[in-house]
Amino acid sequence: MTTAFSQLSPHGGRRTSLPGRYGPVAALTGPEPADPLATVLLLPGYTGSKEDFAPLLDRLADAGFLPVAVDLPGQYESPGPDDESLYLPATLGEVAAELIGALAADDLPVLVLGHSYGGLVARGAVLAGAQVAGLTLLSSGPEKLPQGFRLTALAVGDPLLRDHGVEAAYTLREEVSAHSPAWAALAEELREFLRTRFVLSSAAGLLGMSAGLRTEPDLVDELAAVLRERETPSIVVAGERDDAWSLDQQKDMARRLGAPFAVVENAAHSPNTENPPALLEILVNEWRSWLAP
Repeated sequence: MTTAFSQLSPHGGRRTSLPGRYGPVAALTGPEPADPLATVLLLPGYTGSKEDFAPLLDRLADAGFLPVAVDLPGQYESPGPDDESLYLPATLGEVAAELIGALAADDLPVLVLGHSYGGLVARGAVLAGAQVAGLTLLSSGPEKLPQGFRLTALAVGDPLLRDHGVEAAYTLREEVSAHSPAWAALAEELREFLRTRFVLSSAAGLLGMSAGLRTEPDLVDELAAVLRERETPSIVVAGERDDAWSLDQQKDMARRLGAPFAVVENAAHSPNTENPPALLEILVNEWRSWLAP
């Protein structure tokens, strides 16, 4: 798959910081629409960062939404605790709920989108009491990762990370990826960014999120009950070739939530960088329907 978009796509957002329980939360905020409809909090996945949403920022603003993309605690430029247990979805969900509360102080409704592990965190935020105007789960799942190469990679990488640190773990990742045509097609500048953000991330954070990906229970029914009680709309979106949680798993999760399910063509696990125009068409249409008077 080739793409003209990446974490280094140009955008008009600005680097900001939000208050967090473990220290400042690094964010990309904006551009700011002239007459914003809502704030959108964008939560990245495991090993990700706020830059994963770079291709969306300007286009969301053009559509009337104020985007706020963050590094979760322990990721890239956001400090995090040394306790691995504090990176599970429920605990990070509490942190996200606090961010949502701070953003809501601007008197705009707050929508939340969580990508992959960020979807589990977004779910945790809603279960922790966050008052959101809508929830989007992007390439996320109902529970822990199913059997597959991603789960195998965690089993291989975690001991190396624990014993030898983040540099050694990323070197292994590069060695494994070296035989991939997709990796070879990446610009050197992008490969360098991906390395930098990984090695600057917290080892405890990476290990804690890995534990979450291996152990998270199915909480879809609990989430559905809360969304129904609060009359909060939701949507589940996946790339057509998602290789983390299967399309069948995500479609069933949407059914249980009473939410629409949408598939992004020409995308795998990261539609936000693989086909952002198609993803945005889905999101903007759905979100505007949620906010219509």
